[in-house]
Amino acid sequence: MLGEYVSATAVSTATNFIMIQETAFTRTYRTYIKLRENGPLEMKFWHSNVVDSTWDMGAVAQGSMPGGQWKIESVYVAVSQEERDGSVVPGSGTPITFEGEYTKHVQPGEQFWSDAVTINVLPGRDLVFTWTLTTEAAGKSFPYNTEGLLVSAYAAEGRRASEESGASFTALENQLVLPAFIGYKRQVKHRMIFLGDSITQGVRTRKDGYEYWAARIADGLNTEYSVWNIGSGWARAYDAAADGSWLVKASQGDYVAVVLGVNDIDIGARSSEELLEDLTAIVRKLKQNPEAKPQIILFTVPPFNFVEQREEIWRTVNETLRTRPPEGVDYVFDIAEVLSCAAPDEHRVQQKYMSNEFDPHPNGEAGKQVADAFLKWFKGKSLYF
Repeated sequence: MLGEYVSATAVSTATNFIMIQETAFTRTYRTYIKLRENGPLEMKFWHSNVVDSTWDMGAVAQGSMPGGQWKIESVYVAVSQEERDGSVVPGSGTPITFEGEYTKHVQPGEQFWSDAVTINVLPGRDLVFTWTLTTEAAGKSFPYNTEGLLVSAYAAEGRRASEESGASFTALENQLVLPAFIGYKRQVKHRMIFLGDSITQGVRTRKDGYEYWAARIADGLNTEYSVWNIGSGWARAYDAAADGSWLVKASQGDYVAVVLGVNDIDIGARSSEELLEDLTAIVRKLKQNPEAKPQIILFTVPPFNFVEQREEIWRTVNETLRTRPPEGVDYVFDIAEVLSCAAPDEHRVQQKYMSNEFDPHPNGEAGKQVADAFLKWFKGKSLYF
């Protein structure tokens, strides 16, 4: 599916929500993205008009829900100023086309590529992706990710994709509206994909800090390893086990790290048997890809301060993953061992790794510890070559 193009960033591009408004609108979205490599890059953008994973209880958005009809009015990539203030470097903007056209009508569930474009993003600067989208009618339209933002993002009413100033733009708090894949042309030895939930996405870490473990692992690998982060807030294993758009993305890797289970145990209220069945189904379906023949790295379920029955489920699942992982799993990485308190409180996250005293989402220091442990483990297993 991805061909010669690999992920250009560690920012997650998964979707867990869908835009629903009472009237049609035209709006411009601008996002700042740190690239893994700088310099002149040939880039292409792929999009899937489908929600990847379920948000909350699924009242609004469920995994594999198709988006509605909408239109891309225009798209530009540009280079950031020193400050991520909504503006771009004057003269750096380059328009993106789709089969030679500047506009694109998007149908429900459609998947499509942009044409290639070359842009030179100097070290220390970000790629700025800006597009103007028009909804065809009231109701649901395009999928996006709703969470506390990890990158600077802005929106402005109307057609403003080509504007260099940030004067018309307002900062966003929880709407990341991006293509499903931000790629650049490069030969790599391996494609690594991280399939997970908000912990993989990096939720609660510092905006534009790239402190979460997936980003730190990307920094610790040389760029002959591509890293595509498709962690998604509120996601659960049964979203991926359903074999929809999200798992299709994961199947593009030759290393696929699966980091799921927290939301299954929590809001999903799954039993240990159900969660293990879903993880087994994910592994089996990934292994069926004859092109990638992926190596599956299954993470233990991170601690999330579960209590009572949920704690017991967490313990049962992790003991099984450590001793009798699903058939097809090539390696098990014990993320819980890194983040957990000492026995008998293994189900709890060490306080120093929590986002705050009440929120067990891992903070930036936890991201460093997990990344350091993973990279040491990965290279020690002779997987790094």
